Amino acid sequence: MCYRDLTPNRQGGRFIASHMVIHDGGLVPDMVHFHKARFQMIYCRKGWVHLLYEDQGPQFAMKAGDCVLQPPEIRYRVLECSPGFEVIEIGCPAEHMTCIDHDMPLPNGAVNPERVFNGQRFARHQAEKADWQAGRLEGIEFRDIGIAAATEGLASVRVWRLRQGTTRIPAVKHGAEFVFYFVLEGTVTLKAEGQGAQDLSAGG
Repeated sequence: MCYRDLTPNRQGGRFIASHMVIHDGGLVPDMVHFHKARFQMIYCRKGWVHLLYEDQGPQFAMKAGDCVLQPPEIRYRVLECSPGFEVIEIGCPAEHMTCIDHDMPLPNGAVNPERVFNGQRFARHQAEKADWQAGRLEGIEFRDIGIAAATEGLASVRVWRLRQGTTRIPAVKHGAEFVFYFVLEGTVTLKAEGQGAQDLSAGG
């Protein structure tokens, strides 16, 4: 697995955003494990991966455009992936403990999608089943990943796209602790107060 750190300063250790690639597909030598983190989400950029999660039933495939929220300390296991599999992972704090659970088999026989793990629920977003909604900014459409509901408002994740003919959107102001953008397709010029203009392309 190859890593690319997307937030080199890691906001003083508060957040981490990583771009991860597995060039060779096949079985993944993983064990049932969990993370002691405040927040952790994974967005599939390319390819597919088969996963197992505690209380979420049999294995499922996460494909390009899909996303999962891994609530704190949920047990899970990565089974196999396609060649060139890519994900974007965002976590808080930047450094968090990973623990192996030698006693829990997965699937664990229980199916309880509403179970709360340390204040959060597991969320799985499937791009092929999602609806695009009109955004609060003119010319924007979005897919809501469902993370705001699953975390009781701790975090929100959306995939945005411009409606045909839109080339510019008005300035916005955020009150969030951390705002992160990743360009999936195309190019964009981002202007931030006191930062000037930055040209971003797919993968940046």
